[in-house]
Amino acid sequence: QVQLVESGGGSVQPGGSLRLSCVVSARGFSINSMGWYRQVPEKERELVASISRDGTTDYGESVKGRFTVSRNAARNTVYLQMNNLKPEDTAVYYCNGKLWRGRTVDYWGEGTLVTVSS
Repeated sequence: QVQLVESGGGSVQPGGSLRLSCVVSARGFSINSMGWYRQVPEKERELVASISRDGTTDYGESVKGRFTVSRNAARNTVYLQMNNLKPEDTAVYYCNGKLWRGRTVDYWGEGTLVTVSS
């Protein structure tokens, strides 16, 4: 049974900060990477940030320098610290886990809405 449970979304003014958290429950799986994607209506889901098992991070171009992904490996938890938020960051943010058990499969959380507006 795999579960990804997100928390921390909400509304914030431009220039503000939010922190998202996601707990990955994945008994019997190895976690290759954890991260965050986001999606707005009529657009494809895009990578925000990810962190692999060895700690390597990857960021979408539009969030570099403003967002930071981190993890607590012992607790299978991934975080996304979002600073200097802009209206264009408004989206549903989805936690992603690339889990391995014979092959790698993407698993997703239900999503949490982040709204940046004055």
